[in-house]
Amino acid sequence: MNFQYPEDTQQMQRTLRQFMEQHVMPRYHDYERIAATGVYPTEVIEPLKVLAREAGLWNLFLPGLRDDEPGTRLTNMQYSPLAEIMGRVPWSSEVFNCNAPDTGNMELLHLFATPEQRKRWLEPLLEGTIRSCFSMTEPDVASSDATNICTAIRREGDEYVINGRKWFTTGAMHPHCQFAIVMGVSDESADAPRHQRHSMVIVPMDTPGLKIVRNVAIMHHHAPEGHCEVTYTDVRVPVSYLLGEENTGFALAQARLGPGRVHHCMRTMGQCELAMELMCDRALTRRAFGKHLSDYANVQDWIAQSRVEIDQARLLVLQAAWKMDMFGNKAVHIDVSAIKLVAAQLQTRVLDRAIQVFGAMGITPDTPLSYLWSWGRAMRFFDGPDEVHLRAIARAELNRARENLGSTAAYYSAN
Repeated sequence: MNFQYPEDTQQMQRTLRQFMEQHVMPRYHDYERIAATGVYPTEVIEPLKVLAREAGLWNLFLPGLRDDEPGTRLTNMQYSPLAEIMGRVPWSSEVFNCNAPDTGNMELLHLFATPEQRKRWLEPLLEGTIRSCFSMTEPDVASSDATNICTAIRREGDEYVINGRKWFTTGAMHPHCQFAIVMGVSDESADAPRHQRHSMVIVPMDTPGLKIVRNVAIMHHHAPEGHCEVTYTDVRVPVSYLLGEENTGFALAQARLGPGRVHHCMRTMGQCELAMELMCDRALTRRAFGKHLSDYANVQDWIAQSRVEIDQARLLVLQAAWKMDMFGNKAVHIDVSAIKLVAAQLQTRVLDRAIQVFGAMGITPDTPLSYLWSWGRAMRFFDGPDEVHLRAIARAELNRARENLGSTAAYYSAN
């Protein structure tokens, strides 16, 4: 077992770090200043995208990237450390065309798009000329159980008619967002199997009846691209906008989530590493009661605990990425649940410690810590709440035990 990245992967990491230092970080405060006004900072992002593509840092997330498609094809294992580097600046992934929800949508389109859908939607996404959003979560049902989704997708002749209300449709307010992938019920019959009732349909954002109601704040923070509440009222699209086959939406949703969770979790590693660096710098330079904070045992404990927890979590995520490359996405759904659970809880723990070391400054916008904590807390919901992943892991473990029931008998004392 070799824990060292191959040389080509290490070189890609060096190239990305250098790009971040030379191009992204000099625009860091420009982005934050513009975003604070509620405007998406395209004047920051777009020039950086040109430079990233010239540097070969483009579409790095898609193992199935074709030779005739723009970008650099990497495995999940090769991309994982790059996602960690991008995670230090949360908005930077768009610079490299590696941002959610577009990555998940591109993966879906890559797998299931018709030639016409590929031409109209996938190719511009791969080129980075348009953006997209994913409209699945609903405020009126527990969307952690995707079979609850109740937005109606009814066929009328050569059209689908969509009616429903969604929220946390991330990216819907991006100025370049051109379409949503909408999940809803397409088979309303009473005897329809729970996991074969839903479909996914592509809906252009300018379709009559589609309305962005509001940008939903996360912990009172409004993202300029939007985590939006969206209503669909008698929205009509051609049947050719169906993604995949009718009533396979649940399976498509699961296919979309696997690699994306690896990306999210590795970005979490980058954000936790940044928090560690900030925490250590603060502890070494801040004095209280005649000593540096770094001299206090409890602060040392926080730093040590954070170090080992980050390293443990990273290894778990990399193992999941490796398994995904070796055995396919479906074979690692329990591993993916495990990393999503561990990474989300890790981020809030590490960020909470860093905030405590900073004192009151840690809860202000003067550092990225409070935002990164709130994102970690949100991560315990999106792509499945902790409880769903715990349940999946427990079920798998109990099924394994059930198959070997009685195998531990020899370990009991003979009385």
